[in-house]
Amino acid sequence: MTRTHLQRRRRQDGDSSQYQPRRSRQRIRRPMIWLILILLLLFLGPALVYLTGGARLRGDWSTASHAPTGLAPDPVYVPEAVVQVYAARAFAWRGAFSVHTWVAVKPAHAERYTRYEVIGWRLYRGLSPVSASSERAPDAQWFGANPWLLRDVRGAAAEAIIAALPDLVASYPYTERYNVWPGPNSNTFTAYLARHLPELRLSMPANAIGKDYVATGWTLTRSPHGTGIQLSVSGMVGFLVGPQEGLEINVLALTVGLDPLGLAINLPGIGRIGRSRRP
Repeated sequence: MTRTHLQRRRRQDGDSSQYQPRRSRQRIRRPMIWLILILLLLFLGPALVYLTGGARLRGDWSTASHAPTGLAPDPVYVPEAVVQVYAARAFAWRGAFSVHTWVAVKPAHAERYTRYEVIGWRLYRGLSPVSASSERAPDAQWFGANPWLLRDVRGAAAEAIIAALPDLVASYPYTERYNVWPGPNSNTFTAYLARHLPELRLSMPANAIGKDYVATGWTLTRSPHGTGIQLSVSGMVGFLVGPQEGLEINVLALTVGLDPLGLAINLPGIGRIGRSRRP
């Protein structure tokens, strides 16, 4: 090999050594860019909810309204059994990300409803977070946020659900735990009831953080509606697919989804956009 060839080889080796750090930086930069884009997309929905007035960062919980809204039928005029599931924006900044859900039931000819839900502050006071109360209105505002109806079951089907509820509520496994994110929380409780009551046929709101928390670790189970399947990893990541819920992908407990049969999409914070589901 001549001296000219040796000099050329040294220059090539020097050039390649300069490119190696650049290539390694590019390998790191691309995943970081994708990660930033994904996080921006996930948090864009909650930001829009806040900017459009759908949630407030501050609020006085002690003076917030819990007034009835008139969605529940009056027991005086509706003697048949009633089962209803409600959702309302969570209190303060949490409302930008999630809703709070609960179940209200009235047996046939009963004078009052019983409202089943999980309330986090109860655990902080040494009580079970699970609340079964006949004092709270079934359709009351949740700290000033108006609820909407997710499911409405009447008659014999409602009676069967009501009969199964006490034992099912007692079997809820997280009576000593509560976490706003990723669960277990109020939406974990409602989804738990729905999975064990297939006749309820409940499709949980996509923006109900905690609905995908089934257990710690990997869990494959049926969807809350009972007609689909769901894979969840501690409620943090996973997916759900079914004819009623469509396809949902959970990343950091925030859900993105597509419901082709229902002509709707689901976005974090915002929830369902498109044709509304019939209660």
